[in-house]
Amino acid sequence: PGLIIGFAAETQDLLRNAEAKLKKKGADLIVANDVSQGSGVGSSGVMGGDRNRVRIVSKAGVEEWPEMSKDDVAARLAALIAERLKTIIV
Repeated sequence: PGLIIGFAAETQDLLRNAEAKLKKKGADLIVANDVSQGSGVGSSGVMGGDRNRVRIVSKAGVEEWPEMSKDDVAARLAALIAERLKTIIV
């Protein structure tokens, strides 16, 4: 595959677990989010709520996205994937 994206929904050690998954899976990106009750996202947390705050983990480092609606996270992620796909030579 030209682009491998994984997801890490973690309750602890978010970045360490996401970086380990990046290496283990040979992924280009891991979309990591803290799903613990104390994540500080929205009033009801990530699970069951309509807001999220993700980190994009890659070999180049970690990009922290601000808290936003889950729809906005999806749109921004789709745009990121589209940009990455433009750079892949098949």
